[in-house]
Amino acid sequence: MAGLSLKSVKKRFGETEVIRGVDLDVRDGEFVVFVGPSGCGKSTLLRMIAGLETTTSGSIEIGGRDVTGEDPAKRGIAMVFQTYALYPHMTVATNMGFPLEMAKRPKDEIDRKVRDAAKILHLEQYLERKPRELSGGQRQRVAIGRAIVRQPGVFLFDEPLSNLDAELRVQMRIEIAKLHQDLGTTMIYVTHDQVEAMTLADKIVVLRAGRIEQVGAPLELYENPDNAFVAGFIGSPRMNFVPATVKSAQGNVAVVTAPKVGLSEVAVTTRGTPPAPGSDVSIGIRPEHFVPAEGAAAVLSGKITIVERLGGVAYAHAQIEDGNTITVESRDAREFTAGATTRFGIDPKRAFLFDKDGRRA
Repeated sequence: MAGLSLKSVKKRFGETEVIRGVDLDVRDGEFVVFVGPSGCGKSTLLRMIAGLETTTSGSIEIGGRDVTGEDPAKRGIAMVFQTYALYPHMTVATNMGFPLEMAKRPKDEIDRKVRDAAKILHLEQYLERKPRELSGGQRQRVAIGRAIVRQPGVFLFDEPLSNLDAELRVQMRIEIAKLHQDLGTTMIYVTHDQVEAMTLADKIVVLRAGRIEQVGAPLELYENPDNAFVAGFIGSPRMNFVPATVKSAQGNVAVVTAPKVGLSEVAVTTRGTPPAPGSDVSIGIRPEHFVPAEGAAAVLSGKITIVERLGGVAYAHAQIEDGNTITVESRDAREFTAGATTRFGIDPKRAFLFDKDGRRA
């Protein structure tokens, strides 16, 4: 096992800088997820750690050893790709043992490690099958097994579940979480799916345009985002943002109002000094944090356009008076009616405030 440290890491393709000075420390045995929208640099950063992309400047340390210029094979890592990349003519056992065969390890060692990995991944009964005889989830487990047999210091996963259907993704998420518990090895996992990030990670790294926006435990990012980007990216469905204006401020409380959407005054506690009166801000409200309008400190009204009924939960998409759309969650699917104008209560204690540049106030 091994920890990982990135120090002022940058990557350029010609004149274009895609990784812009990343600093990150990953503890030995930690499960870290890189998450962000397409093009944010998460896969490029993972490939730099693997040695598949050169580092323009900065340094990468694995297990306390500087590996910035080293060959991928000498870094003590194993990578699982989005595509299974299995050899179709080889059996499951041969596919899993191939890295050790290439390293000229003894046959009895290869057999032992393959069977140990197969036991962990519940693949014992499939060892003599060819990849075409397996399901997508089983093929991905074989690809993971091929990484396990190498006993790396760090596992790298590059969107390994994106080719699977929804049910298999849930199943494989659970299996990968159990794998981490069993092995206790450092794992770096790249995904654009924030649900995967929230359910798998010890620590999430949120990336945007080649920079780290925030690093923290899943619930820390959910409950205490640094900016509107992180607040909107972490949480499903995403946070609602309502344009508003600061009416007054005292201490760490800002009284804001949004007359365009019928929002009366609402007092929001800020992390520091509130924006000055007259400042343009956004109120952030998660779909699950709306409350009944009766007795609420403040309310929004909107016309429900679409209702998604998912059984135990329902989501109403409502257009408010400024033309924006909000999403509201309810545990009672019968509460919402498409086409109805409805009032939604706001709990100021669960509201967030962001300045005009998206920074958390």
